Amino acid sequence: MLTGDLPLPREPHGFKAELAAMVRLAVPIVTVQLGQMTMGVVDTVMIGRVSAEALAAIALGNLYFFGAVIFGWGVLLGLDPVVAQAVGAGDTVAVQRGVQRGLVLALGLAVVASLFLLPARFVIGLLGQPDGVAGLAASYAIVSIPGILPFYGFTALRQCLQAMRRLAPIVWTSVLANLVNLGLNYILIFGKLGAPAMGVVGSATATAVSRWFMMLLLLVWSWRDLRPYLVPFRPDSLAWAPLRRMVSIGAPIGAQFQLEYGVFAVVGLMMGWIGTVELAGHQVALNLASLTFMVPMGIASAAAVLVGHAAGRGDAAEARRAAAAGLVCGVGFMAVSAAAMLSFPMFLARLYTSDATVAALAATLIPIAGVFQVFDGTQVVSIGILRGVADTRTPMIVNVLGYWLVGLPISAVLGFSLGAGPRGLWWGLVVGLVLVSLVLVLRVRRRLAGDIGRVAIDRDPAPLT
Repeated sequence: MLTGDLPLPREPHGFKAELAAMVRLAVPIVTVQLGQMTMGVVDTVMIGRVSAEALAAIALGNLYFFGAVIFGWGVLLGLDPVVAQAVGAGDTVAVQRGVQRGLVLALGLAVVASLFLLPARFVIGLLGQPDGVAGLAASYAIVSIPGILPFYGFTALRQCLQAMRRLAPIVWTSVLANLVNLGLNYILIFGKLGAPAMGVVGSATATAVSRWFMMLLLLVWSWRDLRPYLVPFRPDSLAWAPLRRMVSIGAPIGAQFQLEYGVFAVVGLMMGWIGTVELAGHQVALNLASLTFMVPMGIASAAAVLVGHAAGRGDAAEARRAAAAGLVCGVGFMAVSAAAMLSFPMFLARLYTSDATVAALAATLIPIAGVFQVFDGTQVVSIGILRGVADTRTPMIVNVLGYWLVGLPISAVLGFSLGAGPRGLWWGLVVGLVLVSLVLVLRVRRRLAGDIGRVAIDRDPAPLT
């Protein structure tokens, strides 16, 4: 018997009530998403004041770092249906198992990702990037290794707390961690308060330290909520079969993230083949698009929770209302974001860099990012909805078809064969994104049209408490 109080989520009645529930849950989750993204924005903006070479190195170093960790991050998002559905069913033992197994997976995934990052100098040296940029990028990736475990640990704790609707600790932890990251970046990049000016390496160090601060503070701040699910540790949380089933849910999410991220990584490498200014301008535009993307991504997490709660109760009608509410919120925000990018590209580019050449190049890419904003919001919220019912393989398959077999080849043809350069590379991404979003919306409609049920992790159901 657990000592914690697991509140059953209140069932909204009607679309307006569901929309209100979506907004209440999504706003703090979006705040946290933006907080995590802000760390990267701070790194980029501050390094942009050093040199175009340093900015390009951050871009390349981040490509390699997230290329190594993004699969594990996606695996941990598999906690969404597991914990949310257990909460919806009122199954506290299953919640406890989910939380503990999430942390076990975080530890194992951190070891694997660290091994991929260790040969950074060798791998980046093979990518055909400018020598100065490649060396700095490799240093950035290697110095970032100590931050992998807290990055995964924070993700596991966060997904579990979101499913339980315990959001305040996550929000305040994110805010404070960003302040720490800002201060450490200022000190270590520019050499303030007696510290040496470390540039790119200083930025990586600041972010790694901030990630440890963020994970430990969240654990302390949310201990009252988490303690019933962490203590005592259940021996069956180490059982291989349930862990394997959780990985089977999360691995397609990780693969989908890897495939989508891989497309943007390949385009980033293509930009580097064109030149350092092109790579730096690409980083500015991509960082801005990624920042706005955090909003529908947060809404997608909220949709996964609410749809998961409904699935735990076997309520298909509520799941459909939650799905519709998520799409309205996500697509609506991205329409506003698109209008801003189309209207003020140079102003937005100047926020990132003082280099006039880099800003001018970025200003030609930002309107293209504005075009795909609406489709980007549509696809990510659709993925969140499907995640709520543990349908994680379809997005992975759709990503392969849309991005790799359609979008990337078009990017290469437009960018190089037809001479459209950086803009051509981005327009190919737009084509792939449109295709992915349309197919995923159709999948959502089909998946939620009939009955829904709870995913089985433990073959012997946990007793309700």
